[in-house]
Amino acid sequence: MTLAIRYCDDAIVVIDKPAGMLSVPGRGADKQDCAWSRVRESHPDALIVHRLDMATSGLLLFARDVEAHRRLSIAFADREVKKRYVAVVHGRMEPGRAEIDLPLMADWPNRPRQMVDAEQGKPSLTRYLVMGHDAATDTTRLALEPITGRSHQLRVHLMAIGHPIVGDGLYATQHPMTSQRLLLHACELVVPHPFSGETLTLRSEPPF
Repeated sequence: MTLAIRYCDDAIVVIDKPAGMLSVPGRGADKQDCAWSRVRESHPDALIVHRLDMATSGLLLFARDVEAHRRLSIAFADREVKKRYVAVVHGRMEPGRAEIDLPLMADWPNRPRQMVDAEQGKPSLTRYLVMGHDAATDTTRLALEPITGRSHQLRVHLMAIGHPIVGDGLYATQHPMTSQRLLLHACELVVPHPFSGETLTLRSEPPF
């Protein structure tokens, strides 16, 4: 698996992470190869700012010094960073725009799964646009914008409304695995530059 650099300057690096690669090291010697370690081979100063699920592909942002990391972390916390995804889900969804507003929390007995919980879950909001339906495969293509950033948010929200993402081994277990990978891609990142303040809009075409 190779990493394509989509943007790089003295403050940040943005790469295109392939599906199946960890964002950061996991537990155990066999889980040390990750996007962060790969980026640090050419940019030893790189610091992770946010993460993508191992199964998700797309744009991943790194800071190149402590102050850039601090400013970018604040921008994420203040929701000044916009993240957009493309997904293919099972079933037919009605055309148009809508949102999913369901609180999420960890499903502790079944980690790493997350779940909807109206009483203990944290507020979680996803907006989506239906881009089209494929009658041959009975799947729908969506543009997604997570307003909050909960773990597995897009995957759980779509499963909760009856349209899990194709290739999702955690949340689409009632559907045949018609894809060898999760069909979820981080296709756009809109972020204020940590020093200039310029709004950067970075894009990556989905590989599906």
